[in-house]
Amino acid sequence: MRTVRTVRTPAAALLAALALAGAAAPATAAPSPTPTPSASGDSAGPTEAGTGFRTATAFRPGERATAAASTGDYLYWVLPVDAGQRVTVRATVTLPEPALRHGPATWQLDVYDGLRRRQACTYGTQTKAAAKEAGTAELSCTLRTVRSGAEPWANDPLPGSYYVRLTVVGLPEEDLGLPVKAQVEADVKDEGGAVAVDAALAEPLVPGIAGASEEQRTARAPEGGWSGGWWSDRWVWTAAGGVLAALAGVLGYSLTRGSGRPAGTRTAA
Repeated sequence: MRTVRTVRTPAAALLAALALAGAAAPATAAPSPTPTPSASGDSAGPTEAGTGFRTATAFRPGERATAAASTGDYLYWVLPVDAGQRVTVRATVTLPEPALRHGPATWQLDVYDGLRRRQACTYGTQTKAAAKEAGTAELSCTLRTVRSGAEPWANDPLPGSYYVRLTVVGLPEEDLGLPVKAQVEADVKDEGGAVAVDAALAEPLVPGIAGASEEQRTARAPEGGWSGGWWSDRWVWTAAGGVLAALAGVLGYSLTRGSGRPAGTRTAA
């Protein structure tokens, strides 16, 4: 009678371990953040704008903020942006009738962080020259991904309030004071652990947040609150990499060790 033995190969063990790791990953990972509604959602927002940093009108990503103003006014809005997010701000200016204007006008969109540091746009049309016959001027600015922490001398974008300023920077003097309509919206994209850093602010850069009440803090924070920057999906990938490295070591050892049976040995019948 021939004895039949069940042999578990290293490859089968590796596949089983990978299946277990894949099944356990959702249980250890933090819930995925709810995507911020796109600016195309046309959610109603505020209908006015501030005239400075202190009077900036608050709005949230996914909302459409509007304001009626005069050419030459400085228009300010403010929105919250958290760590790991990349924000794109878009503005549309409805210009006065061409018959009322005396020449082209150049509009500019600027974004400042909570320390009132002007943040550079990675891409987008930050300055737009509109011809005398143009009906609108469209601008956009995409910032760098917000970091959870940075060195004191760096100008990296940090979580907190971000101020949007819209104004005209060049036009015939006779056109100052003509009525215009402005529209601003923001779209936020979560970049995830690929851009995470091992640092975190004690408080987000929101002016006056240290002495604010809980209600005021909630009103100035993103939906779901500030992340704090301690968690990212890098933890999942790091753990998975460690498991795969250990399994690769076991597999390599098994292949180089062999079956351990002396040459010429046969299984008895």
